[in-house]
Amino acid sequence: MFKIRIWWSILPDFKVRDMSLADMGENLIEWASRHMPVLNQIAKRFRNEKPLKGLRVGACLHVTKETAVLIKTLMDGGAEVALCGSNPLSTQDEVAAALAKIGVKVYAWRGETTEEYYWCINRVIDFQPRVTLDDGADLVTTIHISRKEALENVLGGTEETTTGVIRLKAMAEKGALKYPIIAVNNAYTKYLFDNRYGTGQSTIDGILRATNILLAGKTVVVCGYGWCGRGIAMRARGMGANVIVVEVNPIRVLEAVMDGFQVMPISRAAEVGDLFITATGNINVIRKEHMLKMKDGAILANSGHFNVEISLPDLKSISESKRNIRPNLDEYTIKNGKRIYLLADGRLVNLAAAEGHPSEVMDMSFSNQALCVEYLAKNPVMKPNVYDVPREIDESVARLKLRAMNIEIDEMTEEQKKYIAGWEAGTV
Repeated sequence: MFKIRIWWSILPDFKVRDMSLADMGENLIEWASRHMPVLNQIAKRFRNEKPLKGLRVGACLHVTKETAVLIKTLMDGGAEVALCGSNPLSTQDEVAAALAKIGVKVYAWRGETTEEYYWCINRVIDFQPRVTLDDGADLVTTIHISRKEALENVLGGTEETTTGVIRLKAMAEKGALKYPIIAVNNAYTKYLFDNRYGTGQSTIDGILRATNILLAGKTVVVCGYGWCGRGIAMRARGMGANVIVVEVNPIRVLEAVMDGFQVMPISRAAEVGDLFITATGNINVIRKEHMLKMKDGAILANSGHFNVEISLPDLKSISESKRNIRPNLDEYTIKNGKRIYLLADGRLVNLAAAEGHPSEVMDMSFSNQALCVEYLAKNPVMKPNVYDVPREIDESVARLKLRAMNIEIDEMTEEQKKYIAGWEAGTV
C-alpha cells in the first residue's frame, strides 16, 4: 500500500493527502467558479440571506473543483460541512487540501482502499449531519445499515446520480428508507445535460487520456442507452467511431435504432468491438463468456458509478498475467493468448482518468443541489421517500442558466395562458 502524507488538524478535523497542494487547489476552484455562473448567483443570495445558518451538512461526493464551488456555496449560506469522496479514485487532492484550508472537514484522498473509503464515510457520519448529500448512496446506506444512531439527527438528503436513486428507491419500496431524499438526478436541468453532455464528453476524455487511441474507424460498444449511454454513443460517433448499443429495455432499444445505431446482444458485440464502455448502473454487464470472445487488444472502460459493471473477478480468473502499461491502463494476458486492456481498474473512467464533467454542466446539477438543501431546511417535516426536485427549483435553474448565457426567450401572452388552461375551445 502506498504511503500517504497525512495532515491532521488538532481535533482532528480533516484527513487529506498533502496540505501543500492547497494553493494549486484554490486556482482550480477559481477556474471552475468562473464557469459556474448560476451557482455564483445562488451563492450571492445565500451570503445575504444565510438560509442554512447553523445547518450541518454531510456530503459524500466526488471531491472535484466543481464540488468545491458547491461546498463553498453551502458555507456562504451559513452551513457547516463535512465531506468525503464518493469514489476511491475520484478525489482531486489539490481541491481536498484547499477545502480543508477554509474549514471544511474533509476526509478524502485519491487512491483510498475500500477500508479507508468507508473510514472516511464514517467520519462524516460522526459529524452528525442534519442533511446528507450523496453520489451513489453509500453515505445513506451506511447510516441505515451500520450507523443507525445517526438517523435521529437527519432531516433529509439529496442524491446526485442514477445509481444512487435506484438504490434509494429500492430502499423506499421495501420500507427501509428512514428519511426523505430529493433525487437531484431526476431534475430536467440535471439528467438532460449532466448525464448526456457531461458524461458523453468526460467519458471520451478519460478514455483518450488513458490510451491516446484514435477513435475514428474503431467499433465502440456502448452498454446501456440511458441518458449517460446515449451521450457517450453520440460523442463516440461524432469522433468517427462505428457505435454498437447494447441495451435490455425495448423502448430504449427502439430509440437507439432510430438514432441510427446498431443494436445487438453483448454476446455478439463482444466478437466485433474494439472498445467497450459500460453505463448501465447494473452488475456484471461484461462477464467471462464475453471476454473470451473479444479481439486481441480489446479495451474495457466503465462510466457507471461503481466498479461492478465489468466483472473484475471474471477477468482475473481467465488471465495468466497482468501488467501496468501507463497510468490507468492495465494489460491482462488471457490464457488463450489474447490481451484485454482495462481502464482505471473498472472504476469511473471520466473521473479516475480525467477530471469529470465540465464545470458548465455541473453548474446546473450543483445549483439544484444547493437549492434542494435550502428546500429541506425550510421544509423539515417530509415523510421518508424519494422525491423529485420541485418544479419551481428545476425551472429556476434553467432560467438562471439562460440569463447567464444571455439568451432571451418568449413568454406566453395572457390569451395563450387562458387557452392552454381551458378545454372548451376546439376546431374552428
